[in-house]
Amino acid sequence: MIHCENLTKRFGHFTAVDGVSFSVAKGSIFGFLGPNGSGKSTVIRMLCGLLEPSDGRATIAGYDVARQTEHIKSLIGYMSQKFSLYDELTVHENLQFYGRLYGLRGAALQQRYDELVALTHLEPYLTRRAALLSGGWRQRLAMACSLVHKPSVLFLDEPTAGIDPVARRELWDLLFEFSSKGITLFVTTHYMDEAERCSHVGYIHTAKLVVCGEPDELKQLPVVNPPGTRRVDVTCEHVTVGLQALRRLPGVKGATVSGQPMHLLIEQGVAEQTLRDELEKVGIARADVRPIAPSLEDVFVALTAGNGEAK
Repeated sequence: MIHCENLTKRFGHFTAVDGVSFSVAKGSIFGFLGPNGSGKSTVIRMLCGLLEPSDGRATIAGYDVARQTEHIKSLIGYMSQKFSLYDELTVHENLQFYGRLYGLRGAALQQRYDELVALTHLEPYLTRRAALLSGGWRQRLAMACSLVHKPSVLFLDEPTAGIDPVARRELWDLLFEFSSKGITLFVTTHYMDEAERCSHVGYIHTAKLVVCGEPDELKQLPVVNPPGTRRVDVTCEHVTVGLQALRRLPGVKGATVSGQPMHLLIEQGVAEQTLRDELEKVGIARADVRPIAPSLEDVFVALTAGNGEAK
């Protein structure tokens, strides 16, 4: 559904996107990740026909994004990072307005309006001004408006930024429902739990696409699993004190807090009892140590620390 080949964007002497190539299958959820300023939003704007590539090409459903923009517009929906609807209009008025923008009238408009309200569960808020909606409901409204014309591809640029965990989960339930209906989803996010839900993930760093594949494939990359090392989870009290102690221990290659426990990358020769002994020295008497597999967060931390080198 989406195909990029050597996609490049330069602004004067600055290269924002450098030779990016990937493909996204119909009905899949593609997660596009990378640090701020790495080029994610620029890629989306080129794919939507809002920016012309400096080099390379991209297609959506076979249509060239630079030369067949009118065809592209009918195929795609776009949710930007910032809420972009009309605050002074109600939910009902925003939906009606966007429906008319896409040429819907009469019974066709009413049918699509009813479908979107039912899909996004906006019924209780139809008469409320958009400015008075909470973050999660504002995103639902934005999503509904982006779906008015039944797009085949939906671009979502950090759709859950700044909303609470319950609203995030509810929005993702909607995305899974869209995917089941054959809509292709292209999502940028900084949340690793969201990246885990994607069928495929691409990671861009300093304008270059570093890796692209299924999450389980990326977790097996050599940069994530250096030879002679393993990963363990350490659960204990006073985790910040324990973290500083273990970071000083020879053989500990990396240590970070992930929620309550610590995640450690250690040399194979470091025994679990050695970790417990080190924690006892700083007054932590009990610690649960168990082996774990790398997470996507480990993948992207390793790639970022390695300056985007996947090998």
